[in-house]
Amino acid sequence: MDSTTSPSAGDRRPETPTQSDVSSTAAAQSGADRQAADVPQGALRRQRMLKIGAAAVILVGIIAGVLIWRYESQFVGTDDAFIDTRIAAISPRVSGQVIAVPVADNERVAAGQVLVQIDPTPFRVALRQSLAAEQLARTALDQARADVAVARAAVGQARAAYISTQAQTANALANLHRYLFLRRRNVKALARTQLDQVEAAARSASAQLRVAHQKVVGAQAQLDAAHAAVAGAMARVASARAQVAAVRLDLSYTTVRAVEAGHVTKKSVAIGNYVSPGQELMALVPLKMWVTANLKETDLYLIHPGQRVSIHIDACPNATVHGKVQSIQRGSGVAFDLLPPQNATGNYVKVVQRVPVRIAFDAPPAGCILGPGLSVEPEIRIH
Repeated sequence: MDSTTSPSAGDRRPETPTQSDVSSTAAAQSGADRQAADVPQGALRRQRMLKIGAAAVILVGIIAGVLIWRYESQFVGTDDAFIDTRIAAISPRVSGQVIAVPVADNERVAAGQVLVQIDPTPFRVALRQSLAAEQLARTALDQARADVAVARAAVGQARAAYISTQAQTANALANLHRYLFLRRRNVKALARTQLDQVEAAARSASAQLRVAHQKVVGAQAQLDAAHAAVAGAMARVASARAQVAAVRLDLSYTTVRAVEAGHVTKKSVAIGNYVSPGQELMALVPLKMWVTANLKETDLYLIHPGQRVSIHIDACPNATVHGKVQSIQRGSGVAFDLLPPQNATGNYVKVVQRVPVRIAFDAPPAGCILGPGLSVEPEIRIH
């Protein structure tokens, strides 16, 4: 066994770097310094500028995003919107053959302008007949009034005769009373035949008085009948006058006019067609239009009438159109469908509803062709 033993673990000390290790480390450090010294100063400057530029772009993007968000939060808009109006269906009120159509498709017309002319000849003939019937009724009325005058005169004559007969009867009765008085005072003072004659005259006078009274009653009845005849004649005159007015009205209906200014569309009538009341001849698109925007129900609390609106019209991309909120419909759009959804049946899935909002134009864009159904994109300023 070798007398030289290795030191124990407790006697070990950390090894000190040798001269060679120190020399290699110093050489590596001097090489890195030389490499750094070899990099141009311009490249370092460019790197710093790129970092600063990237940070600036990010900062500008954040600021722009915040500004855009704040700007967009001031508006509520939708692409579910269109131009709307109430289209007038032009229909005749009388039947007849069309003899003129003085308007063309898509032509602009003024209020009261002639659109269709129906043959007025049958209505002019009917007007002449109704005028003749009115004249006959007026003649009958004049005759009835003349009969009233005659009946009134007859009543006067009957009353005069009655008064005369009444006087004669009174005289006859007075004579009878005198003769009876004399007869009672002195029987021999008056012959029986004379008394009989006076009594007969009194009875005859009384009978004539009754006849005269009946004549007065009859004459008065004739007068009442004459008045009734006048009333009937006046009613016939009024009926004839109404018939004349009705025929005149029908005659005026042979000329179909525009109820308001607008553009003619869907013209389906031509010269020679036989038309009937209610038959659609053409459509008239009025000049007054508005925007119907179907907004989400979750945005309604932000909307109220009078708010300003910017409107982009697809058919007029270069036009700047403004308007304002006019009214909000009470109820969603589907509530007025022919077959509205029944949420009480089947599996219910909640869907955000759309509510029509009416937007009025401040002034329609000049030179832009507008019509119902064209797409628009309104933006309502809420702040």
